[in-house]
Amino acid sequence: MTDARSQTDASTYAGTPREVFGAFLKLGVTSFGGPVAHLGYFREELVRRRQWLSEEAYANLVALCQFLPGPASSQVGMAIGLMRAGPAGMAAAWLAFTLPSALIMLAFAYGVMHADAAGIGGGWLAGLKIAAAAIVADAVLGMAKNLCPDRPRRSLALLAAAAAAMVPGAVGQIAVIAGGALAGLAFIRLETAPVPEPAAHHLPGRTASLAALLLFAVLLVGLPLLAQASGNGGVALFDTLYRAGALVFGGGHVVLPLIEAELVHPGGLTREIFLAGYGAAQAVPGPLFSFAAYVGAMMPTPPNGALGGALALVGAFLPSALLVYGALRFWSRLATDRRVRDAMAGVNAAVVGLLGAAFWDPVVTSSITSGRAFALALLAYLALVLWRVPAWAVVVGAALGGAVLL
Repeated sequence: MTDARSQTDASTYAGTPREVFGAFLKLGVTSFGGPVAHLGYFREELVRRRQWLSEEAYANLVALCQFLPGPASSQVGMAIGLMRAGPAGMAAAWLAFTLPSALIMLAFAYGVMHADAAGIGGGWLAGLKIAAAAIVADAVLGMAKNLCPDRPRRSLALLAAAAAAMVPGAVGQIAVIAGGALAGLAFIRLETAPVPEPAAHHLPGRTASLAALLLFAVLLVGLPLLAQASGNGGVALFDTLYRAGALVFGGGHVVLPLIEAELVHPGGLTREIFLAGYGAAQAVPGPLFSFAAYVGAMMPTPPNGALGGALALVGAFLPSALLVYGALRFWSRLATDRRVRDAMAGVNAAVVGLLGAAFWDPVVTSSITSGRAFALALLAYLALVLWRVPAWAVVVGAALGGAVLL
């Protein structure tokens, strides 16, 4: 009986990269609504319809990817691709799920360039910034409810917001995240629960897993040094997006302050262009991290355009790939370690504060600049939160409203 069951489980995870690519391309075209919705689409398509893995195995992967920094839905896709068809399947899952939204964001970037060159009015761009304000407000409140359920974590989130506001930039953000981990160890106590082992088929060996985690750390430390020493714009762009992908806890919205701190400055991206792209990213299917393709394309100095977009996109997702590949085998041990869980609870609370500070500056300070803008922002938030209008429709409506009113 045991042998037969293990053979059935093994066959469940025996697939091809081509098969994985086809399944995730469908998801990349149709998965609107953000990471929580993406996970629902994944479950329906891959667990219930295709039966690639069990409910328990899927829940285990979701737990792992919510624990790791990076875009959770993309990481779940990578993990399923890895378990289904090995490293090639992992690459196929990422590429297929990301490609549709990345191409849309590249097209939007070129549209913004041509509109700017033609002198077309910027009211619709102002509307996109207002849509971003409504969406980030919803994200902050939703994350606060889920990640800060008690007094210690709510206090930590508010202190983190104050610290991030007083010490802006990448250094302050890293300090806030590190401080959240230390505060979690000191003040938060979570109960642990047994975690099932992930399916063993196609998992990398211990040596390969440790090598991936080591490469993740080496790039995180080494890329900033290489960028500073070389002065190369391509290396600097890749380093910025790699660090953003490596330090994003709590969902794709948190990438906003991390990228903004590095790339929005005199001689770099303007806040108007940055927030317009962030707003537009809410209207496309697939991962919010496809925003990286827009950022890379819109850089004022080479590499930019399609090359810059591709470079930024790979930089943003590479940390996730390395972490998933390296951590999947060790997940059960990590998840049941009380100290690790307490530290991560503190990090997540600090991330809420980090995003709250970013909601004020640059989102509110750059988008709510008049009474009309404030009214449009309230309408966008009302439509999104109370009327449950899809995010893409809110983005389109805000852009149209901005073109008319602003």
